[in-house]
Amino acid sequence: MRFTKGAAVAAAGLAVSLLVAGCDTSGGATATGGNTKEVEVFTWWADGGEKAGLDGLVGQFKTDCAKFEFKNGAVAGGAGANAKQVLASRLQTNDPPSTFQAHAGAELTDYIKAGQVEDLSADYKTWGLDAAFPKGLLDSLTVDGKVYSVPANIHRANVLWSNKKVVAAAGITAAPKNLTELFAALDKLKAKGVTPLALGKDWTQLMLLESVLISDLGPDKFKGLWDGSTDFASADVTKALGDYKKLIGYANKDRDTFDWTDAEKLVMDGKAGYQLMGDWEAADLDTKGFKDYDHIAFPGNDTAFQWLADSFVLPKGGKNPEGTKCWLKTVGSAAGQKAFNTKKGSIPARTDATAADYPAYQQSAMAEWKTGVVVPSCAHGSACSQGMQGAVASAIGKFSSDQDAAALQKALSEAQKQFVTKK
Repeated sequence: MRFTKGAAVAAAGLAVSLLVAGCDTSGGATATGGNTKEVEVFTWWADGGEKAGLDGLVGQFKTDCAKFEFKNGAVAGGAGANAKQVLASRLQTNDPPSTFQAHAGAELTDYIKAGQVEDLSADYKTWGLDAAFPKGLLDSLTVDGKVYSVPANIHRANVLWSNKKVVAAAGITAAPKNLTELFAALDKLKAKGVTPLALGKDWTQLMLLESVLISDLGPDKFKGLWDGSTDFASADVTKALGDYKKLIGYANKDRDTFDWTDAEKLVMDGKAGYQLMGDWEAADLDTKGFKDYDHIAFPGNDTAFQWLADSFVLPKGGKNPEGTKCWLKTVGSAAGQKAFNTKKGSIPARTDATAADYPAYQQSAMAEWKTGVVVPSCAHGSACSQGMQGAVASAIGKFSSDQDAAALQKALSEAQKQFVTKK
């Protein structure tokens, strides 16, 4: 799920491998292997809550698709980087698994351009997914009028977490509603001698920047950054980068050595007031026994629900396409999404799920998913291609050291020109 610098390197290699492999996309007839009952499901869900979620989904698959057999193709380690390297090699040698995990949205662009995945648009209608998923999600999944993946879940990225005792001790009596109020709250925390904003490295900084961009640009203009209708060189972005630089000034100086869980520990230990992180943090805090936390949408994001999702595809030339389609149907079904998400800590992509089946945080997220303005995340692949993701991550990393907002804006603008086709 989470994006790392190592994953960026792996993604770049994957993109090259896919483009090479994409020169010959006619090998399906020799690789289909339709006589097998096995459905090899390739993921990086090898342990923890992710493995528990996969196990739940497998149980539903065995009920729905009894004539097929599940084969676990999980590759552990590297937050997906290891799996992406193995997958790139298999795709290049025309040996795809039956299906593989990928972040839903623009991250699939490289696979699509290389001709490595099949169009699932007709199946969406047959399975009723075009009615079950919200329009904003369907728009993000659609490339040139076609849909190529089935999301298993939804996570929300733009959530601000806090230690309730630390915030109260600083005299913050109300949750900040916009950036001005957030800066005022951070000043109060700073005056108390605690770190106002806990922050980690690379992708966690990109998540923070995206939330600031949503606040300053609004959801529509933010979405335009990734389809070219909003220019990264615009004055609105200049203002947002100024606000982002100001926010970084409240963060821990050792952020570039921290993973997101290290930043989370600052909040848990009462050494920091706030942390911007995706909603997997709720499950992590609960698992660690820390209950004294609160959460709000990042100030100024209002109803914007910044989403990311794990999804599955139908590879061209994959083994047992009939069994794979049964897996994909299960992934998108109400029963399949319940079996997966109640164990993983995410929420179903479907809007017809029963909220009472889920814990308190997930219930609130499900309600906001139905009514919120759906916006994608570049940090987690739903907004941008793997090439764009790598370029942006590199620019963010440089900015963390030199604090040169003008250079950051120039780098973001150049990445947009290189990787985004303007509307």
